[in-house]
Amino acid sequence: MAIPKGHSVNRWHILHAVETIRRGGVIAYPTEAVYGLGCDPRNSDAVQRLLQLKQRKPEKGMILIAAEFEQLLPYIAPLDAKTRKRIDKTWPGPVTWLLPTRPEVPHWITGGHTKIAVRITAHPQASALCHAFEGPLISTSANRHQQQAARTAMQVRRIFTDQLDYILPGKVGDQHNPTEIRDAATNQLIRSS
Repeated sequence: MAIPKGHSVNRWHILHAVETIRRGGVIAYPTEAVYGLGCDPRNSDAVQRLLQLKQRKPEKGMILIAAEFEQLLPYIAPLDAKTRKRIDKTWPGPVTWLLPTRPEVPHWITGGHTKIAVRITAHPQASALCHAFEGPLISTSANRHQQQAARTAMQVRRIFTDQLDYILPGKVGDQHNPTEIRDAATNQLIRSS
């Protein structure tokens, strides 16, 4: 569990969050614009619990965030040079890309779609969390379905009371809206920021 130098995060909080995730927990953590809910994407029970907390349909699929591109390789199909160049211009940063998924990626992540939503986060705590976890995390806004997302730890507590296993203290980034989502094959904007 390595947290790279230069990350101005409280190491204890990050390590506690990672241990919670490894035990199958669901946590909240700050991202570029809002607090996110996250868990281990390989743990179907944790993902199902997260979906229940959000009151979100599994068919929508989930976003994965990572600290570096290599963490996404088990989830995405090989990319051509043009697509890789397009996404590299925006990462790390607040753009989520729809990329072709590997066939073995579980349906609880993809929602049964042939593309997966992924982002290399520029948020220091979210990035440190992925580094320490040594892999990507589920990342979905901390809110109930179609309600406003939490921007502070206090708002997360108000929404979810004691239903989460840990809330990572910190501040969200400067974005005012959730990250934009684009289809990497066409560069089509799916959700604006």
